[in-house]
Amino acid sequence: MNLREIEVFQAVMTCGTASRAADVLGISQPAVSKAIRSLEASIGFALFDRVKGRLLPTPEGQLFHREVEQSFAGLTRLRSAAARIHDFGSGDLRVACLSAFSANPLPRALSRFHARNPKVAITFQVQSSPTIRDLVASGRFDIGIAADEIDATGVEAEPYIDVRAAIAVHPGHPLERVDVVTPQDLHEAPFVALAPEDTTRREADARFSEAGVRPRIVAETPYSTTVCALILAGLGCGIVDPITAPGFLERGLVLKPLEPPVCFRTLLLFPPDRRRSRLVQAFVEELAVEKAAHEATA
Repeated sequence: MNLREIEVFQAVMTCGTASRAADVLGISQPAVSKAIRSLEASIGFALFDRVKGRLLPTPEGQLFHREVEQSFAGLTRLRSAAARIHDFGSGDLRVACLSAFSANPLPRALSRFHARNPKVAITFQVQSSPTIRDLVASGRFDIGIAADEIDATGVEAEPYIDVRAAIAVHPGHPLERVDVVTPQDLHEAPFVALAPEDTTRREADARFSEAGVRPRIVAETPYSTTVCALILAGLGCGIVDPITAPGFLERGLVLKPLEPPVCFRTLLLFPPDRRRSRLVQAFVEELAVEKAAHEATA
């Protein structure tokens, strides 16, 4: 049994007669009959009954045809994947991103990428930074955007966007009237803090320690979006990534600059020891557009 014999069998089943199958395949009718006999000999059962010069599928032939159709569907998918790989270097793009970038920069970059590559399948997941690192290190994802507190062992890491942190307050909070917030303004203030392992949290704690102040932590969370939500609900104030604020600002959240400044720092992650496909390179270019736009307005 070989692929050519299977193709002939598929053509006969699809076209209904050996002569039509011969026309479709561009071969002679005797060549069709020979291929069918050879296939039957190799698999050990009859595919067709010969009735007055016609080929009528046997029950076994019909069952075999179902399997052949599934195989041909797989071949069609392979051809399609091969075409995408030829055009783009890969048939899909798998991106993992931390929560802070999932609402604005990444959707914009993915939208532009999709407009230029509409046939490419995109997988986009929002995960914690350690999970993103694991997904990229294992090769399950092509690119990740994570906070810089991760252990970058096992991935290729490049600096991406640094975002200056802001102090978020709810409407009516005493700091709403302050132009610039200093550590002294936060002493004993009800404070929603990021998780202890967050590098921005650690940098802010160092600033507070240097100034001899200590905010009164009322809640901790690893996500800047959650900090925004808790503050808007009236829990006090906290350090947030301004990229996460749109949507909360329209609901009344107020952002104030912090001096001395602290930053949220992010990394681009890639699987180790792998040449980047043209598809990944194209998406990296879209991410560079977002970085340039951020730096222009920072």
